[in-house]
Amino acid sequence: MIRIGTFICLLALTGVFYAQNNDKLNSSGMLTIGIRSTLSAFNDQQNEMPGKGIGGHARLRLSKQINTDWFFDYITSDILNYAHRTDYHIGWSVLYYPLSELKCYRIQQTKYKPLFRPYVVAGHCFDYSLIQDKADINHFAERWSSAVQAGLGTHFEITPRFDVSLTAQYMFHLGNHIHIDYDFDTQVLEFHEEKGALQSGHLLINLSLNYKIAKLWGRK
Repeated sequence: MIRIGTFICLLALTGVFYAQNNDKLNSSGMLTIGIRSTLSAFNDQQNEMPGKGIGGHARLRLSKQINTDWFFDYITSDILNYAHRTDYHIGWSVLYYPLSELKCYRIQQTKYKPLFRPYVVAGHCFDYSLIQDKADINHFAERWSSAVQAGLGTHFEITPRFDVSLTAQYMFHLGNHIHIDYDFDTQVLEFHEEKGALQSGHLLINLSLNYKIAKLWGRK
């Protein structure tokens, strides 16, 4: 009975907002929380496999056209069979909704219809990277840096409060770069630090589940 009651409550939270003004739920002051999975592709290290990770974020809406995203990601990847990489990202982004004034996003309907809400995204983050030798985890190199990222995305708004979002961004790392040399004959791994900005970059694809939990201002 408890499980059934919990399920009914969740349905109430996500599915009975048909009479609510969708325009109000996408105005300034709306706080959204979400969980996300991350795929990192076209990584900067030779022989590096695509990275996979998890993370979370909070979004705070500043206006109908502007949203902010405050995020954390944990990503791991393998460099063939000789090294393992771990990345931590913590940062922020600005989301711009170019189509927010269209009629379909503003008009209150008696029955809610799921819709897509595309956006342009750009931001900044701080990054910690750790690359370890698989044969000896005490043999490693690490880097602290910052990065800028930009791309495109869309929300698929299943209910007025719940959405699934897909974002693709390219991230440029600012600062020093760790370069790996591996000798397949001797099986010796060497790390080299290369100085200079914009030494590396990769594509990030995020898929997230998000829920609008509260309106912090402008409730009337």
